[in-house]
Amino acid sequence: MEEEGVVRISISIPPDLLRKFDDATERVGYSDRSKAVRDAMQNLITESKWLCEKMGKGVGVIVLSYDHEAKDIEGALMDTQHRFEKIITSSMHVHLNKNNYLEIIAVNGPASDVQNMAQELKTKKGVNQLKLAIVTP
Repeated sequence: MEEEGVVRISISIPPDLLRKFDDATERVGYSDRSKAVRDAMQNLITESKWLCEKMGKGVGVIVLSYDHEAKDIEGALMDTQHRFEKIITSSMHVHLNKNNYLEIIAVNGPASDVQNMAQELKTKKGVNQLKLAIVTP
């Protein structure tokens, strides 16, 4: 039986973390802390369920930044994207500054393929950061 309504909880966190969280929620435009916490909890549930089960379809984006000056980084990234072309629906390439670029890749396919592609891209020399964001269709 599913309960309706809300449940009040109490948590203990360091003051600095709360200050950063409140600053972030204000920047993003949340009207109250509870809504921001609920959204963060839902995102964690969705991502952890998908990552742990690796079942079904993976729909979302892979966002990565990389150093354009790294040896053959663009070729390595392109090779990986070609191997996983069946799950890529779109991509965008952005120049952040002289050496740093941003790649945004929309994906839709078997969850294991999405995870494997993200992992392969993450390990390329020259990739500074990679974030996989999954949504439930």
